[in-house]
Amino acid sequence: MMQDLRFPLATFPQVRREFGSQLRRCEGAGRQLLIAVVLLAVGAAANMAVPLQLGRIVDLVTSASPTVMRDLLLILFGLIVAAVAAAGLSAIGFYLVARVSERVIANLREDMVGTALGLPVHRVEDAGSGDLVSRSTDDVSELSRAVTETIPLITNSTFTILATVVTLVTLDWQFLLIPLVTLPIYFFSARTYLRHAPGRYAAERAGMAERARRVLEAINGRETVRAYRMEQVMHDSIHEASWDVVEKGFFARMSMISLQIKVTAADFVLIVAGLTVGFITVRDGDLTVGAVTAAMLLLIRLRGPVTSIMRVLDTIQSGYASLARIVGVTVDPPQPVPDSGAPAPRGEVLMESVSFSYGGGWAVRDLDLRMTPGETVALVGASGAGKSTVAALLAGLRVPDSGRVLIDGVEVSTLSDAERVARLAMVSQEVHVFSGTLRDDLNLAKPEASDEEIVAALRRVRADWFDDLAEGLDTVVGARGQQLEPVQAQQVALARIVLLDPKVVIMDEATAEAGSSGAGDLEAAAEEVARDRTALVVAHRLDQAARADRVLVMDGGEIVEEGPHEHLVAAGGRYTRLWRAWSVGR
Repeated sequence: MMQDLRFPLATFPQVRREFGSQLRRCEGAGRQLLIAVVLLAVGAAANMAVPLQLGRIVDLVTSASPTVMRDLLLILFGLIVAAVAAAGLSAIGFYLVARVSERVIANLREDMVGTALGLPVHRVEDAGSGDLVSRSTDDVSELSRAVTETIPLITNSTFTILATVVTLVTLDWQFLLIPLVTLPIYFFSARTYLRHAPGRYAAERAGMAERARRVLEAINGRETVRAYRMEQVMHDSIHEASWDVVEKGFFARMSMISLQIKVTAADFVLIVAGLTVGFITVRDGDLTVGAVTAAMLLLIRLRGPVTSIMRVLDTIQSGYASLARIVGVTVDPPQPVPDSGAPAPRGEVLMESVSFSYGGGWAVRDLDLRMTPGETVALVGASGAGKSTVAALLAGLRVPDSGRVLIDGVEVSTLSDAERVARLAMVSQEVHVFSGTLRDDLNLAKPEASDEEIVAALRRVRADWFDDLAEGLDTVVGARGQQLEPVQAQQVALARIVLLDPKVVIMDEATAEAGSSGAGDLEAAAEEVARDRTALVVAHRLDQAARADRVLVMDGGEIVEEGPHEHLVAAGGRYTRLWRAWSVGR
């Protein structure tokens, strides 16, 4: 059974450490949180004055005081001051808390994306891009929503509960019995919920990641899906993943429904206990009717924050599950690979007894390959023969299960980023044009390149369409600018290779658009990039193989034939049949 290589979930200690680290990164965050706590505490205390003043009104109305109107006006003024103070102080406290929390979320998002960009490509490939996309979109959005919705509510509710309990006890110690009776019910209800809910919400988030993966596969592979008429298969696969999310989401919400039932029962006990204690204190002359009225108003108000906390546990759990998934990416960031002391780049390639499996059968098995500097080697074979896997292993996108992949005598996996960039680069059929000016897009390969160097690179890859751009290198391309044709995008990718100037270049069906207009220019551009470099070409067109110094024929993950094009054609073997079929097809 294939190992689950998705990114891990962070543990609670890891989440706590990461949250503390993020707080320390935000300048003045600790001070702002301290001020917020003070403001919210004072605001909650001011809020307690409202039911107390209402209780005084009851006592005042039932009394025969000659100054009743004046006292009522003073109480009214006190109510207004208390309400304004409670609202103002709480609002400022909420603002400070929200400001700090949003800064922390922004930093978490940046750290996660930065960590993901620094991860070895094979690690992202193993985990699945859908998992990473889900964590950087769905989970960040869910965490932001949870913080926005719950931080003000939780903060206000917590201080309100504490202030209410203190106020009740100051009225009469017997009211302490009420929280002693009801809080265990709330506590055990929440405990039962927290025992089951986290795993259910984590499962829901994982289901969302799987759904994202299948949707991305269907979109990115839409041409293959249509070619093989797999629309219904992909539709059913996405439907299955979507329904799995629905079922897991419903299962998670059932925990909340059970909690709501228990909270309702606790609320009933709270009110009955309050009325009982109030009746006893009035009967015994310990409190006035107005004081008991104030106490009952406090208890009724207490139900609100307690119930609110219970109800947002649903959102809190979902937010925490998302936070654990986000921290799961950043908790173990990749360590920079130090320079291995590799010699000056020569372009010598050696693969010794290399085997690799995706979890089933062998994709590549016991493969040996040696390439001398400046040599062009073409890989040919049927789909699934292992050609792209060999290219990925040489590029370091995959790590072999056994054997060694060496460049200039050093294992690819031990090369530092600087050493790797100086030695090898890969261009595939799927290229990406980044949003921005054409200059910025090409400067990714060589930031210090002058405009003259960039234009020269475009000339070398036959990008004659560049002359028709009104703004030249300042033309905005990509998703937010001018959309380049597939051949043009491929030429931009090849121009990056020219600027990068590696000793080894890997082209995995890099001229797959050669069947469209501009085919000759694209083929010529690929030859220009391979000139004077060690080149491994995964050839889907056999005329590419015919121009290579050596051809390797693969089948079942192994090299079954090897030699120059002319010798293989004359040998009467597998390559001969491939070449004849190719020639007839043309």
